[in-house]
Amino acid sequence: MRKTIAALSFAAALPLALAAQPASADTVLTQPVPSGVLSLSAQASREVAQDTVEITLFYEQEASDPSSLTSTLNKHAETALAQAKRVSEVQARTGTFSIYPMTDRDGKISAWRGRTEIVLKSHDFGAASRLAGELTSVMQVGSVAFSLSPEAQRTVAQSLAGQAIQNFRDQAQTAAKAFGYAAFTIREVDVNSNSGSQPRPMFAMRAMAAEAKAAAPVPVEGGTSTVTVNVSGSVQMTR
Repeated sequence: MRKTIAALSFAAALPLALAAQPASADTVLTQPVPSGVLSLSAQASREVAQDTVEITLFYEQEASDPSSLTSTLNKHAETALAQAKRVSEVQARTGTFSIYPMTDRDGKISAWRGRTEIVLKSHDFGAASRLAGELTSVMQVGSVAFSLSPEAQRTVAQSLAGQAIQNFRDQAQTAAKAFGYAAFTIREVDVNSNSGSQPRPMFAMRAMAAEAKAAAPVPVEGGTSTVTVNVSGSVQMTR
């Protein structure tokens, strides 16, 4: 009789001992993946005129020693900057400055060549064009680039955000009904914007500047940029 009682006591205690042991990695139950979750994205875009122009002017020179070459390059840059600062509608700054040796067939330095640049930046295309034309008596026009200012991009993006979000909600509602659901709730969403320039042909500014009169305005015509607001995320479709 005592042996039977002991055996029953051991059998009853065994499940309790197993339950008290911590679960191993193999016995942990994973959370079920929620059903009815839909990932999607939507966007709204608008093409806007670029509002900023950057005109790069340069001066190149060759000399027998780097010291005199540096002095000549600096003189041209300082003269151009002093003249540019008198035009309040245009921002002027120094650009790339470089001096490098030129060698002969024997590998010996035969001369030094240098280049200095100034960059004109403005929202007033006319003012920048006239100033660049005046400065061609001191420097040559190397390139013209157009862009959309961050302020303009932000303004357009703000006006597009509501449209992009509504497009996201419309897509979610259409998809939910197609899958047999009555409605949806937003789980997570991300809103961001970007802009890209439309490619346009550029003309040879260096050759034009060399042949143009000193006071003739540099012809400038901006292109367009496309501002896009993207909305992406996931929704929980509900019955």
